[in-house]
Amino acid sequence: MNIINILRTATTALATLPDSSPQLEAELLLTEATGWARTTLRAWPERELDSVAVTQFEQLLARRLRGEPIAYIRGRQAFWTLDLQVSPATLIPRPETEQLVEIALELLAPAAALQIADLGTGSGAIAAALASERCHWTLFAVDRAPTALAVATANFRALKLHNVTALRGDWLRGFASASLDGVISNPPYITAGDPHLIRGDLRFEPPTALAAGIDGLTAIRAILGEVNRCVRHGGLIAIEHGFEQGAAVRQLFAAHELQRIETQRDLNGLERITLGYRPRANSRSNS
Repeated sequence: MNIINILRTATTALATLPDSSPQLEAELLLTEATGWARTTLRAWPERELDSVAVTQFEQLLARRLRGEPIAYIRGRQAFWTLDLQVSPATLIPRPETEQLVEIALELLAPAAALQIADLGTGSGAIAAALASERCHWTLFAVDRAPTALAVATANFRALKLHNVTALRGDWLRGFASASLDGVISNPPYITAGDPHLIRGDLRFEPPTALAAGIDGLTAIRAILGEVNRCVRHGGLIAIEHGFEQGAAVRQLFAAHELQRIETQRDLNGLERITLGYRPRANSRSNS
Protein backbone atom coordinates (compact mmCIF):
# COMPACT_ATOMS: atom_id res chain seq x y z
CA MET A 1 0.00 0.00 0.00
CA ASN A 2 1.33 3.44 -0.85
CA ILE A 3 0.97 6.80 0.91
CA ILE A 4 -1.78 8.24 -1.26
CA ASN A 5 -4.01 5.20 -1.00
CA ILE A 6 -3.68 4.73 2.74
CA LEU A 7 -4.33 8.44 3.34
CA ARG A 8 -7.37 8.40 1.08
CA THR A 9 -8.88 5.44 2.91
CA ALA A 10 -8.11 6.88 6.34
CA THR A 11 -9.49 10.32 5.47
CA THR A 12 -12.78 8.78 4.42
CA ALA A 13 -12.99 6.81 7.67
CA LEU A 14 -12.09 9.80 9.85
CA ALA A 15 -14.73 11.96 8.18
CA THR A 16 -17.33 9.99 10.14
CA LEU A 17 -16.05 11.45 13.43
CA PRO A 18 -17.67 14.67 14.70
CA ASP A 19 -15.38 17.71 14.95
CA SER A 20 -12.50 15.97 13.20
CA SER A 21 -10.02 17.25 10.62
CA PRO A 22 -9.82 14.08 8.51
CA GLN A 23 -6.96 14.92 6.13
CA LEU A 24 -4.77 16.46 8.82
CA GLU A 25 -5.41 13.67 11.28
CA ALA A 26 -4.69 10.99 8.70
CA GLU A 27 -1.36 12.63 7.91
CA LEU A 28 -0.43 13.01 11.57
CA LEU A 29 -1.19 9.38 12.31
CA LEU A 30 0.85 8.28 9.31
CA THR A 31 3.82 10.35 10.44
CA GLU A 32 3.61 8.55 13.78
CA ALA A 33 3.51 5.14 12.14
CA THR A 34 6.35 5.79 9.68
CA GLY A 35 8.54 8.45 11.27
CA TRP A 36 8.31 10.42 8.03
CA ALA A 37 7.58 14.14 7.96
CA ARG A 38 4.31 15.42 6.51
CA THR A 39 6.34 17.04 3.73
CA THR A 40 7.56 13.58 2.78
CA LEU A 41 4.00 12.28 2.55
CA ARG A 42 3.11 15.06 0.16
CA ALA A 43 6.31 14.99 -1.89
CA TRP A 44 6.26 11.23 -2.55
CA PRO A 45 2.59 10.11 -2.47
CA GLU A 46 3.39 6.93 -4.43
CA ARG A 47 5.95 5.75 -1.87
CA GLU A 48 5.18 2.25 -0.60
CA LEU A 49 4.79 1.40 3.09
CA ASP A 50 6.16 -1.79 4.59
CA SER A 51 3.89 -4.15 6.50
CA VAL A 52 5.13 -2.98 9.91
CA ALA A 53 4.22 0.64 9.16
CA VAL A 54 0.82 -0.37 7.77
CA THR A 55 0.02 -2.42 10.88
CA GLN A 56 1.15 0.39 13.17
CA PHE A 57 -0.93 2.90 11.23
CA GLU A 58 -4.03 0.70 11.35
CA GLN A 59 -3.70 0.38 15.12
CA LEU A 60 -3.40 4.14 15.56
CA LEU A 61 -6.32 4.76 13.23
CA ALA A 62 -8.49 2.30 15.15
CA ARG A 63 -7.81 4.19 18.38
CA ARG A 64 -8.80 7.47 16.75
CA LEU A 65 -11.96 5.96 15.27
CA ARG A 66 -12.96 4.91 18.80
CA GLY A 67 -12.85 8.60 19.66
CA GLU A 68 -9.53 8.81 21.48
CA PRO A 69 -8.07 12.31 21.06
CA ILE A 70 -5.25 12.45 18.55
CA ALA A 71 -3.13 14.37 21.06
CA TYR A 72 -3.19 11.38 23.41
CA ILE A 73 -2.49 8.96 20.58
CA ARG A 74 0.57 10.97 19.54
CA GLY A 75 1.52 11.90 23.10
CA ARG A 76 2.04 15.57 22.30
CA GLN A 77 0.25 18.77 21.39
CA ALA A 78 1.32 22.13 20.00
CA PHE A 79 0.70 25.14 22.26
CA TRP A 80 1.96 28.68 21.73
CA THR A 81 5.35 28.13 20.04
CA LEU A 82 5.99 24.87 21.89
CA ASP A 83 5.52 21.16 21.30
CA LEU A 84 4.35 19.69 24.60
CA GLN A 85 4.12 16.18 25.94
CA VAL A 86 0.59 15.29 27.02
CA SER A 87 -1.04 12.22 28.52
CA PRO A 88 -4.46 11.18 29.83
CA ALA A 89 -3.26 12.60 33.18
CA THR A 90 -3.51 16.12 31.76
CA LEU A 91 -5.94 18.21 29.79
CA ILE A 92 -5.11 18.70 26.14
CA PRO A 93 -3.89 22.32 25.76
CA ARG A 94 -6.32 24.23 23.57
CA PRO A 95 -5.79 27.26 21.33
CA GLU A 96 -8.20 29.46 23.30
CA THR A 97 -6.03 29.10 26.39
CA GLU A 98 -3.20 30.85 24.53
CA GLN A 99 -5.20 34.01 25.19
CA LEU A 100 -4.20 33.73 28.86
CA VAL A 101 -0.56 33.80 27.77
CA GLU A 102 -1.19 36.85 25.59
CA ILE A 103 -2.86 38.68 28.49
CA ALA A 104 0.02 38.04 30.87
CA LEU A 105 2.63 39.07 28.31
CA GLU A 106 0.73 42.25 27.52
CA LEU A 107 -0.21 43.38 31.02
CA LEU A 108 2.76 42.33 33.17
CA ALA A 109 6.12 44.13 33.11
CA PRO A 110 8.35 42.16 30.71
CA ALA A 111 11.75 42.97 32.23
CA ALA A 112 10.85 42.92 35.93
CA ALA A 113 11.75 39.98 38.15
CA LEU A 114 8.14 38.92 38.66
CA GLN A 115 6.81 35.80 40.36
CA ILE A 116 3.80 34.26 38.60
CA ALA A 117 1.71 31.22 39.54
CA ASP A 118 0.03 29.02 36.93
CA LEU A 119 -2.65 27.21 38.92
CA GLY A 120 -3.91 23.84 37.74
CA THR A 121 -0.99 23.64 35.35
CA GLY A 122 -1.68 20.18 33.90
CA SER A 123 0.88 19.67 31.15
CA GLY A 124 2.56 22.94 32.17
CA ALA A 125 1.45 24.66 28.98
CA ILE A 126 0.80 28.16 30.33
CA ALA A 127 3.83 28.21 32.62
CA ALA A 128 6.08 26.88 29.86
CA ALA A 129 4.85 29.44 27.35
CA LEU A 130 5.39 32.33 29.77
CA ALA A 131 8.77 31.04 30.92
CA SER A 132 9.92 30.72 27.32
CA GLU A 133 8.97 34.33 26.59
CA ARG A 134 10.08 36.01 29.83
CA CYS A 135 13.42 34.79 31.15
CA HIS A 136 13.31 37.36 33.99
CA TRP A 137 10.10 35.92 35.42
CA THR A 138 9.91 33.08 37.91
CA LEU A 139 7.00 30.73 37.17
CA PHE A 140 5.38 28.34 39.64
CA ALA A 141 3.40 25.56 37.97
CA VAL A 142 0.94 24.22 40.54
CA ASP A 143 -1.19 21.10 40.38
CA ARG A 144 -2.55 18.72 42.98
CA ALA A 145 -2.13 15.65 40.74
CA PRO A 146 1.36 14.09 40.83
CA THR A 147 0.77 12.40 37.48
CA ALA A 148 0.09 15.76 35.85
CA LEU A 149 3.12 17.33 37.52
CA ALA A 150 5.30 14.55 36.15
CA VAL A 151 4.22 15.50 32.63
CA ALA A 152 4.75 19.21 33.31
CA THR A 153 8.21 18.57 34.75
CA ALA A 154 9.16 16.50 31.71
CA ASN A 155 8.08 19.37 29.48
CA PHE A 156 10.09 21.95 31.40
CA ARG A 157 13.17 19.77 31.21
CA ALA A 158 12.77 19.01 27.52
CA LEU A 159 12.37 22.70 26.76
CA LYS A 160 15.32 23.63 29.03
CA LEU A 161 13.22 26.10 30.99
CA HIS A 162 15.14 26.93 34.15
CA ASN A 163 12.85 29.68 35.43
CA VAL A 164 9.84 27.49 36.14
CA THR A 165 9.22 25.15 39.07
CA ALA A 166 6.55 22.46 39.35
CA LEU A 167 4.82 22.42 42.72
CA ARG A 168 2.26 20.01 44.12
CA GLY A 169 -0.39 22.01 45.89
CA ASP A 170 -4.00 23.02 46.30
CA TRP A 171 -4.36 26.27 44.37
CA LEU A 172 -2.74 29.10 46.39
CA ARG A 173 -2.70 27.51 49.83
CA GLY A 174 1.03 26.80 49.85
CA PHE A 175 2.16 30.30 48.94
CA ALA A 176 3.43 32.86 51.42
CA SER A 177 1.67 36.17 51.92
CA ALA A 178 2.35 38.80 49.25
CA SER A 179 4.66 36.43 47.38
CA LEU A 180 3.21 36.69 43.87
CA ASP A 181 2.92 39.38 41.23
CA GLY A 182 0.30 37.52 39.24
CA VAL A 183 -1.97 34.50 39.12
CA ILE A 184 -2.90 32.88 35.81
CA SER A 185 -5.22 29.89 35.70
CA ASN A 186 -7.28 27.65 33.48
CA PRO A 187 -9.05 25.77 36.28
CA PRO A 188 -11.88 23.23 36.09
CA TYR A 189 -15.09 25.10 35.32
CA ILE A 190 -17.58 22.65 33.83
CA THR A 191 -20.67 21.92 35.90
CA ALA A 192 -20.64 18.47 37.48
CA GLY A 193 -22.96 16.23 35.50
CA ASP A 194 -22.75 18.32 32.34
CA PRO A 195 -23.55 15.99 29.39
CA HIS A 196 -20.50 17.30 27.49
CA LEU A 197 -18.31 15.37 29.94
CA ILE A 198 -19.33 12.11 28.28
CA ARG A 199 -18.92 13.34 24.71
CA GLY A 200 -16.01 13.80 22.35
CA ASP A 201 -12.49 14.36 23.67
CA LEU A 202 -13.76 15.14 27.17
CA ARG A 203 -14.55 11.46 27.71
CA PHE A 204 -10.83 10.75 27.76
CA GLU A 205 -9.59 13.74 29.78
CA PRO A 206 -9.21 13.69 33.59
CA PRO A 207 -12.59 14.54 35.17
CA THR A 208 -11.02 16.39 38.10
CA ALA A 209 -9.41 18.83 35.65
CA LEU A 210 -12.77 19.54 34.00
CA ALA A 211 -15.63 19.65 36.50
CA ALA A 212 -15.91 21.96 39.51
CA GLY A 213 -19.06 21.56 41.57
CA ILE A 214 -22.71 22.07 40.87
CA ASP A 215 -22.18 25.48 39.23
CA GLY A 216 -18.67 24.96 37.84
CA LEU A 217 -17.24 27.74 40.01
CA THR A 218 -15.82 25.82 42.99
CA ALA A 219 -12.20 26.05 41.83
CA ILE A 220 -12.51 29.73 40.90
CA ARG A 221 -13.92 30.51 44.36
CA ALA A 222 -11.00 28.68 45.99
CA ILE A 223 -8.48 30.66 43.97
CA LEU A 224 -10.10 34.03 44.60
CA GLY A 225 -10.40 33.26 48.29
CA GLU A 226 -6.60 33.38 48.56
CA VAL A 227 -5.56 36.06 46.07
CA ASN A 228 -5.70 38.98 48.49
CA ARG A 229 -3.36 37.11 50.80
CA CYS A 230 -0.88 35.84 48.19
CA VAL A 231 -0.85 38.47 45.46
CA ARG A 232 0.98 41.74 45.98
CA HIS A 233 -0.83 45.07 45.67
CA GLY A 234 -1.40 45.84 42.00
CA GLY A 235 -0.92 42.22 40.98
CA LEU A 236 -2.84 40.63 38.09
CA ILE A 237 -5.36 37.80 38.33
CA ALA A 238 -6.55 36.24 35.05
CA ILE A 239 -8.82 33.17 34.95
CA GLU A 240 -10.31 31.23 32.05
CA HIS A 241 -13.92 30.10 32.45
CA GLY A 242 -16.96 28.86 30.56
CA PHE A 243 -18.53 31.15 27.98
CA GLU A 244 -21.73 31.46 30.06
CA GLN A 245 -19.94 32.20 33.34
CA GLY A 246 -18.63 35.70 32.64
CA ALA A 247 -21.17 37.58 34.74
CA ALA A 248 -20.85 35.18 37.68
CA VAL A 249 -17.05 35.34 37.63
CA ARG A 250 -17.07 39.15 37.47
CA GLN A 251 -19.30 39.14 40.54
CA LEU A 252 -16.82 36.89 42.34
CA PHE A 253 -13.94 39.18 41.38
CA ALA A 254 -15.89 42.18 42.70
CA ALA A 255 -16.80 40.34 45.91
CA HIS A 256 -13.06 39.96 46.58
CA GLU A 257 -12.55 43.69 45.96
CA LEU A 258 -10.46 43.28 42.82
CA GLN A 259 -10.19 46.32 40.58
CA ARG A 260 -10.35 47.06 36.84
CA ILE A 261 -12.36 43.91 36.27
CA GLU A 262 -13.04 42.95 32.67
CA THR A 263 -13.96 39.88 30.68
CA GLN A 264 -12.26 39.25 27.36
CA ARG A 265 -13.88 37.34 24.53
CA ASP A 266 -12.29 34.54 22.53
CA LEU A 267 -12.01 34.37 18.73
CA ASN A 268 -15.60 33.14 18.54
CA GLY A 269 -16.84 36.21 20.40
CA LEU A 270 -17.60 34.26 23.58
CA GLU A 271 -16.74 35.49 27.07
CA ARG A 272 -13.73 33.41 28.01
CA ILE A 273 -11.26 35.09 30.42
CA THR A 274 -11.93 37.43 33.31
CA LEU A 275 -9.11 39.51 34.75
CA GLY A 276 -8.65 42.01 37.53
CA TYR A 277 -6.04 43.46 39.85
CA ARG A 278 -5.48 43.42 43.55
CA PRO A 279 -6.00 47.01 44.73
CA ARG A 280 -2.90 49.03 45.31
CA ALA A 281 -2.26 50.03 48.91
CA ASN A 282 -4.57 52.80 50.12
CA SER A 283 -6.54 52.80 46.86
CA ARG A 284 -10.30 52.70 46.52
CA SER A 285 -12.10 50.08 44.48
CA ASN A 286 -13.19 51.43 41.11
CA SER A 287 -14.32 48.18 39.55
